[in-house]
Amino acid sequence: MIVQHFLKWIETARVAERAAAANALARAYIVSDLDFEDRCAAEAALTLLLDDPSPKVRQAMAEALKLSPRAPQQIVAALAADQPEVAAPLLALSPVLGDNDLIDLVAASGAAAQGLIAARARVSMALAAAVAEVGEPDACVALLRNPGAEIASVSFRRIAERLGGLAPVREALIAHPALPSETRHALVISLGEVLTRSPLVTALMGKARAERLMREACTRASLTLIDGTRPAEFAALVEHLRMRGDLTTGFLVRVIAHGKIDFFGAALVALSGQPESRVRALLSGGRDTALAALFRAARLPAGTHAAVLRALAVWREVARGKRVAGAQEVSYMMLRCLQDARGEAVDPVDCGGLANLVKSIHLEALRENARGHALAIAAA
Repeated sequence: MIVQHFLKWIETARVAERAAAANALARAYIVSDLDFEDRCAAEAALTLLLDDPSPKVRQAMAEALKLSPRAPQQIVAALAADQPEVAAPLLALSPVLGDNDLIDLVAASGAAAQGLIAARARVSMALAAAVAEVGEPDACVALLRNPGAEIASVSFRRIAERLGGLAPVREALIAHPALPSETRHALVISLGEVLTRSPLVTALMGKARAERLMREACTRASLTLIDGTRPAEFAALVEHLRMRGDLTTGFLVRVIAHGKIDFFGAALVALSGQPESRVRALLSGGRDTALAALFRAARLPAGTHAAVLRALAVWREVARGKRVAGAQEVSYMMLRCLQDARGEAVDPVDCGGLANLVKSIHLEALRENARGHALAIAAA
């Protein structure tokens, strides 16, 4: 009888009165211990209110139902597909909406609704994948900044592929602690390419110089990236670099000169096909002849072997506490080794090109150390 009178009353009631009544009826449905007949009648009345011409009435219902797991599923689904101000509370909070419902809403909704879904307290891996696949930039940023979101590696990669050229998305990706190293590297390369194509950069320094500086900057960024990558991810990063054609001899020489032995080992495992345990054992204490055989299996040019062996010997001494050295000292010793090897039976072109590379590494290390020294003096 109460519901019957309610349905007659709303035909003439004002908007504010209907909104208050809708909110009260929705709260009574989820809080009161109604018998079956009354519950069915209340649910029917709420369903009728979905057709109310005023969004304020439907919004009042959504506010009342947003936190309750007892809310009628068909009513929640209808309100969640309503206009943004009506749907917002349910998209953000309703426990009635499952992953399948939310995935469908992501595909069918605009940026505002997608952002609310991406910022929910818990976002499953499947839902995150849907946002990564079709979400607008703002929604993807909200997903990446949500500590309650479970994001798979493939979803990070998809966001980077689709939207990595946009600064807010790129910043959110780079700031995420779980971003896979290969995706982080791809973003660095993408940013370098964007800068190279910039008319301003091209006008200031010319296309050829801009491309050369971009390659050098990306190489240095790749080295820095190794420091922030967990050893368990080295194999994935190596494969990514190899697929891109960036796992070059020159890059590996830089890696060994800077003492990134674990990553160098992961690269040797991928290039040589040798077991990881054997490669690790050789790098930590193997003889030069066995190491040279490993380098040949990895197809490292013969002209690099002596310099790499010299660097490896120094880094072993550093690891054992017998020497204090860094990239500056190691690159100098590698350069001396290459200069001594010019008279031996090695390809002089390879040797000369490698010497120039190692010299550039040495000069970069000198500049970096001098810069750090100057900053330390200024800060004192």
